[in-house]
Amino acid sequence: MKLHTTEQQQLEELYHSIKSTTQNFLGYPVSKDFDYSELMPFLQFPLNNLGDPFSESTYRVDSRAMEREVVNFFAGLFRAHENDIWGYVTNGGSEGNLYSLYVARELHPKGMVYFSEATHYSIQKNVTLLNISYVIIKSLPNGEMDYNDLKEAIGYNRHRPAIVVANIGTTMTEAKDNTKKIKGILEDMAIEKHYIHADAALAGGFAPFVTPRPQFDFEDGIDSISISGHKFIGSPMPSGVVIVKKDNRDRIARRIAYIGSSDATITGSRNGHTPLFLWYAIKKLGVEGFKKRTEHSLGVASYTEKKLKDLGIEAWRNPNAITIVFPAPSTEIIDKWQLATENGQSHIICMPNVSYEQIDSFIADIEVEMCTI
Repeated sequence: MKLHTTEQQQLEELYHSIKSTTQNFLGYPVSKDFDYSELMPFLQFPLNNLGDPFSESTYRVDSRAMEREVVNFFAGLFRAHENDIWGYVTNGGSEGNLYSLYVARELHPKGMVYFSEATHYSIQKNVTLLNISYVIIKSLPNGEMDYNDLKEAIGYNRHRPAIVVANIGTTMTEAKDNTKKIKGILEDMAIEKHYIHADAALAGGFAPFVTPRPQFDFEDGIDSISISGHKFIGSPMPSGVVIVKKDNRDRIARRIAYIGSSDATITGSRNGHTPLFLWYAIKKLGVEGFKKRTEHSLGVASYTEKKLKDLGIEAWRNPNAITIVFPAPSTEIIDKWQLATENGQSHIICMPNVSYEQIDSFIADIEVEMCTI
């Protein structure tokens, strides 16, 4: 059966609306330069990666093999220890944060969570869901965690295990917390029971390819990391990857007879299409493709910052960031270019799909606005 004319028209209107709004899109970290047309035939199947991607299940209409490859690819980028890794493809970075905090809570039931005021709102939501005590740490002007305030806060609660969330690319300024420095603080204070989670939703896709490399991964002291797949890589639906130490994951795994598998995930039934999309992107890009995307984004970011400064606008970005922060322009420009804006500041995020021509068009709008003031 086909849709009635009215419903068909509604679909067509939605398509043209989305196609139009996708053109001017500079304020949010979503890549749109993808082509997954080869995977369209798989949409006719109910792909469901039930439970643990590293275990077999009696439900075999799945993409577990691809999911394992995706996890192992990112585990390699994040320098995880080969024999002590586990992970799965999530619905996005927020689920990865929830999962990691869940693992941390099970390891340290009396733990105190520390995260900065620049942290993504999902962290506070997740600690509330998990009923974990927390302390919000001050941020430095660039958005990075204030390590002195962290040390002082931990000192007040040194009798409790410390669970620290490090931002690897904050929402507004793309600041990156230094996990090696955080690990050093915990060790210097003799906090034996501790856990460090890296929220790398934005920067996880390109941080391994930046020089100098930020200190954010397993070699730098973390216990888990979460990234988004629809941001730097690009995907038609939200997705992400969470990676934890296998020994820690084993503490919460449960054998589920119904599905013939163990399960340590949040959702149980999981989208089997998103791992396939991420696998496809990884195979097409390869490490060299990730490097080229990183170089392009950094180049456009540098160009954008200079163009804004040439107009006398106080634009800035953190070292090797693809996010440029500047005073909020008019409501018309914010609306046209879909700019995320907070406390009088807007930003442009130069994702791999952002072109120099798009930036020139944006700058032209800024120049027109300045001439009318």
